[in-house]
Amino acid sequence: MLLKGKSSDSGISSFQAFTLALTGRLGMGNIAGVATAIAFGGPGAIFWMWVIAFVGAGTAYVESSLAQVYKEKIDGNYRGGPAYYIMKGLKNKAFAIAFALVTICALGILLPGVQSNAICDAFQHSFGIDPLISAIGIVVLLAVIIFGGVRRIANVGEIVIPFMAIGYLIVVAVILVMNFQHIPAVFSLIVKSAFGVEAAFSGIVGAAISTGVKRGIFSNEAGQGTGAHAAAACEVTHPAKQGLVQAFSIYIDTWLICSATAFVILISGTYRVYDGTLDNVIYTGPEMLESVTSFGTVYTQLAVDATIPGFGSIFIAIALFLFAFTTILSYYFQAESNVYFLFRNEKTAFYMIQALRAAVLFVAFFAAINTMTLAWDLADIGVGMMAWLNLIAIVLLRKVALKVFKDFEVQCRSGIKEPVFRSDKAGIENAEIWHQ
Repeated sequence: MLLKGKSSDSGISSFQAFTLALTGRLGMGNIAGVATAIAFGGPGAIFWMWVIAFVGAGTAYVESSLAQVYKEKIDGNYRGGPAYYIMKGLKNKAFAIAFALVTICALGILLPGVQSNAICDAFQHSFGIDPLISAIGIVVLLAVIIFGGVRRIANVGEIVIPFMAIGYLIVVAVILVMNFQHIPAVFSLIVKSAFGVEAAFSGIVGAAISTGVKRGIFSNEAGQGTGAHAAAACEVTHPAKQGLVQAFSIYIDTWLICSATAFVILISGTYRVYDGTLDNVIYTGPEMLESVTSFGTVYTQLAVDATIPGFGSIFIAIALFLFAFTTILSYYFQAESNVYFLFRNEKTAFYMIQALRAAVLFVAFFAAINTMTLAWDLADIGVGMMAWLNLIAIVLLRKVALKVFKDFEVQCRSGIKEPVFRSDKAGIENAEIWHQ
């Protein structure tokens, strides 16, 4: 399902949709987000990130299948997402408009800043580059790509995502192999800390749960509806195919990439754990440098340096740039899909898209040269608003998603190699694309 699908004049391939969704899921949450989870939730926060990923895979299937069922063809391209399935599935225009507005605000204004801020912070720490210079470079590259439209974004993701994910995993795998004897102890530490059994972290179980859940949701984006936009843009013969592909992407993000980062940090001992504020340190890793007072990306850089001296800062800075930059591209694409939902007049949509592009570029620049705390606060607000609205929608539309899966399952069991979906046969209304 992941590799068989081909693109068309209207839709991107299954693999392109998978990588486009991963451009959103694989971001600074996989590097700085994991380190932040450890800083404020201890090792136990990683366990709760795993739990939320398991739940998130289910929501990813539902929202992505729904996005495929209710997608539309606008300006020659498939468009879809929560606003579309709320409008056509729930027949609630006000709810759909509210989600579209929240998504444009969150993805166009609140979330891009976290990624650009992390890039500038990593470049300053690794190369001594002034954040202002980095911010200008980010904006120029963003402009070149987003003004090229959805296909340019998809093409960039198709090339960059496999390269950066495989490269990151190879380096991490080398570190874990070199320290394989510590892996069982670290796994035990994560599980014990999650339930307060580990003495050093027994007082922050609540923080471990809340931080793990927040950082897990921020990293894999499950339940927010963001992956649904990429899923809707795909050319497939059955909605369930893209639903299953997007569910798989959650495991790639959290169980593979995030776990790899967490194990490297915990094995290396280059971290501190705080109880609420930066003034209250409850634990300092045995290899944590006293001169380092910040948290986040620097934990991962120090962890790689601990095993491969002189390599960590540079490698993580480059990896973070690729992860975070492609995530901003994904945010823009998803916000753009919601602009097209709100403004069906071609001329009006054109001007609103230009305004969105300008907003994304401005926010990426502004947040890049301001504090990390502000960026995280804005990101959590954006994630929360989208998640609450989308979760309500997918709960109400769960029966439609189950019908889609049942139809796919029946065709597969009957020996059909390429199941084909027909909305009229499945008893689903307002899915015109699938009634042709």
